[in-house]
Amino acid sequence: MSGAASRSQILESMGVRQWRLRNAPAATEDSGHEESLQETAGASQPADYIQNPEPDAVDSTAPLSEQDEWGVLRQQVSACTNCELHRERTQTVFGVGDTSADWLIVGEAPGADEDAQGEPFVGKAGQVLNEMLLAAGFERSEVYIANTVKCRPPENRKPKAEEMQACATYLDEQIRLLQPKFILVVGQRAAVRMLGEDDSVRIGNLRGKTYSYGGNDIPVVVTYHPAYYLRTPSAKRKGWEDLLFARRVASGVAP
Repeated sequence: MSGAASRSQILESMGVRQWRLRNAPAATEDSGHEESLQETAGASQPADYIQNPEPDAVDSTAPLSEQDEWGVLRQQVSACTNCELHRERTQTVFGVGDTSADWLIVGEAPGADEDAQGEPFVGKAGQVLNEMLLAAGFERSEVYIANTVKCRPPENRKPKAEEMQACATYLDEQIRLLQPKFILVVGQRAAVRMLGEDDSVRIGNLRGKTYSYGGNDIPVVVTYHPAYYLRTPSAKRKGWEDLLFARRVASGVAP
């Protein structure tokens, strides 16, 4: 969805009559490079040519490239059995988006649609999230989206503290590799995980404030989970206010 008309419709559904979109950051597309080795059959070789030379030793201490690190982490997640959630999953839900994005969106846990497709926020709540991002000036592909846990909790229940702890290193490693400039946390359980808050904390008490992630001083803003707007459409205005605040924080305008 793009264009002025679609944005106007989105904002209208969020209770905003008029708005003017700021220029959104340009998407960054990774370009891959492939190398090929061609052999010429029957080519003559000099007399001192060594047949089947020993391959160069692999330096196991050499640092992995960023792309390799993402691949290794994805494999670790797909093989994870750290908690009971792995027993009923169809597949793990690693994360999706631009691995050089400035914005990271952290949700709570995969649902049925996400478990089936292996991608976060692809159901009805995902459609709402896409509209929220568009209203903030981003396409979905311009941010990175991940959850606190990588497997679907049974019956789409909220993830437990021990389940989020079992997945903690995976999300922390995603943040280390991504190095985002801003984190938007959606949902109460995600706020508990990212801010170290008590399980009883309410989103309403966390909105409109700036937090920081770990020792990295990455600014963090909390808002309602997109599914909340499906249950409570009248709250969309609050979501719009949170998006405006998030934009100000991400741009360094708000403290």
